[in-house]
Amino acid sequence: MIALITILYFINNEVGVNASNKTLSNFKSMLGVLPPILVLIGLLDIWIPKETMIKYMGPDSGLKGILIALVLGSLAAGPLYVAFPIAAILIKKQARFAYVLFFLGVWSSSKLPLLMYEYTSFGGGFTTIHVISNLTIFLVGSFIIEKMISKETLKKVYSSASEMAEA
Repeated sequence: MIALITILYFINNEVGVNASNKTLSNFKSMLGVLPPILVLIGLLDIWIPKETMIKYMGPDSGLKGILIALVLGSLAAGPLYVAFPIAAILIKKQARFAYVLFFLGVWSSSKLPLLMYEYTSFGGGFTTIHVISNLTIFLVGSFIIEKMISKETLKKVYSSASEMAEA
């Protein structure tokens, strides 16, 4: 990245300076968000026992698991890259894979701050259609994807998440 910006700087000084300023700004922004999120992820990993996660988001949790994934994704703060470590913890704690996928979908498109912005900018009709269509697509899609993945592959995903957490 540094080499690319340096080359860009020599080709077009103004564009190179602009690119380096934006890169530094994004890096500072990421440093402001990531450490608190990583602390929260660590606390989530320690405070919530695996059995509790299985009870509320495991394969037999039903509507409870869907609602928890919906609430976690909707009340989220921060960019999407923050959601992936949380998803890894959910998988490590044996949350159903479809619920984890649904959580990621909700985080990416239906966070409360985003919905408030959409409502004020585009109106209630657009926001309602957007939320209902996205939630439906993500919910149905997450179950379809879970069904399409072999049980062997899912076992590998869950064991990889457990191994990564232990390392």
